[in-house]
Amino acid sequence: MFIDTHAHVNFAAFKDDADEVIRRSLDNNTWMILVGSESRTSSRALQYANKYERGVYAAIGLHPVHLQEGLIDDSEEDNSYSFVSRYEDFDYGVYEKLAKFEKVVAIGEIGLDYYHLDLTKDVTAIKKKQQEVFAQQLLLARNLDLPVIIHCRQAHDDLLMILKEFKKEYGDVIPTDRPWGVIHCFSGDEDLAWKYFELGLIISFTGLITFSQQWDSVIRKMPLEKIMIETDTPYMTPEPYRGQRNEPILVQYVAKRIAEIKNLKIEKVAEITSTTARNFFKI
Repeated sequence: MFIDTHAHVNFAAFKDDADEVIRRSLDNNTWMILVGSESRTSSRALQYANKYERGVYAAIGLHPVHLQEGLIDDSEEDNSYSFVSRYEDFDYGVYEKLAKFEKVVAIGEIGLDYYHLDLTKDVTAIKKKQQEVFAQQLLLARNLDLPVIIHCRQAHDDLLMILKEFKKEYGDVIPTDRPWGVIHCFSGDEDLAWKYFELGLIISFTGLITFSQQWDSVIRKMPLEKIMIETDTPYMTPEPYRGQRNEPILVQYVAKRIAEIKNLKIEKVAEITSTTARNFFKI
C-alpha cells in the first residue's frame, strides 16, 4: 500500500477525468490526500473525498500565492499546468466550517512563498501578509487538532521563526506523541531537515528526487520514520514519466527511489511511510 500525502486531483488539470484518476489509484492500492490551495479548490477536495468510503481524504487551506492577484507560475519544465493566482482574503469562519467535515484530515497547504512575489508591489507588506495568514491558519489547525501541510519556498528563515514562536506560545496544545506538521516537497539540506524535526515536524519528498541526485545524501541519512511520500500532482512527475501529467498512482516511483537510496526493499518503504501517513492524518 502507498499513500500519496499531497495530490491536487482537485485542480483544473483533472477537470475531465478526476474520478477516473482517483479510481485508478485506489484500484492499485494507493490512497491519497487531496490538498486545497484556496476556498474553491479546498471545497472541491472535500467533494471528491466525500464520494469515496475510504482512501481519499481532504486538506483545506489558503496557499500564500493566493494572497496576490495574477501571479503566473511557470516554474515547471512543462508549462501545461501553470496557474494564475486569484486573490482571496483569508476568512477564518469559511475554513473552519470546511475543516470540521469528517473527511478533512489537515490544514494545508499553507505557508510562505517568497519565490512568487509581485516586485511592482510593496514586497515587505506582501511578506507580512503571508506571515499573518500563515499564523492564523496554524491557530485554526490547533483549535481543531489537525496537522498542517506546509509550503515553503525561499522563506525558510521566516518560516522557522514563526513555527518556533507558535510552538512557544501554544506548546501546551501541540501534540507531542506525533508530528504536528509536514514540510511538503522538501528541498533543503540535512541541517534544515533536523531544524524541522526538532520542532516536531516531518518532511515529504516528491518525484523531484527521481530526476535529481541533490537529495540522495539527505535521504540516506534521514530516519525513514520522519519521511512521507507525495506526488504534488499534477506537478513534479517522476521518472520514467517526466514531462507527462502526474497522478497519485505514480507515488510508487518516489518510494522506489527512496528504497534505492537507502538500500531497502520498496515494500519496507511503502509500509513505513504509509504507517507514518496514517498516524499523521489519523486515517
